[in-house]
Amino acid sequence: MARTSPLNPEPVPVDSKPTLDAFTKNIGFTPTMMTTFAQSPIAFNGWATLRGSLCKALDVKTRDSIGLAVSEVNACNYCLTVHSFTAQHMAKLPPDEIIFARKGHATAPQRDAAVQFARKVIETRGQVTDADLIAIRDAGYTDANVMEIVALVAMYSLTNFFNNVFDPEKDFPAVTPAGSI
Repeated sequence: MARTSPLNPEPVPVDSKPTLDAFTKNIGFTPTMMTTFAQSPIAFNGWATLRGSLCKALDVKTRDSIGLAVSEVNACNYCLTVHSFTAQHMAKLPPDEIIFARKGHATAPQRDAAVQFARKVIETRGQVTDADLIAIRDAGYTDANVMEIVALVAMYSLTNFFNNVFDPEKDFPAVTPAGSI
């Protein structure tokens, strides 16, 4: 059950409205999470700016796979529904790849290294080992790429925590509970 009410377009704070309108135009509808998040222009616009920058990091399949892995660790059902939908329809990942990503893996070796590293970052709260850094570098990622992976983990965690706290209504098809995959 939702713990706060999303805003209708009319009472959206004036400082959130341009960002919310841009998302609506881009994706064709206004997700409940965003109308809820828009209540705080500072938090909402900060997240949107970070998201906009990180949409240029790595490739869409890797970003969505990292989002799935992080959301699984953080038990965010809202984000799992969103990332499962976008991974299938935008990144063109087949359903078995989506489940694999939720478990912290990918079939493509380089993407697998990124997803495993991202999962280690969230599980260890950034306390990765030297061997973890060597493995991600050996997979072909630069230090700049590693920084992008860490930033993606933080961005996805932000929305995970937000959605776990406020539990907005789901806009996308439900996914199988974590214990069943």
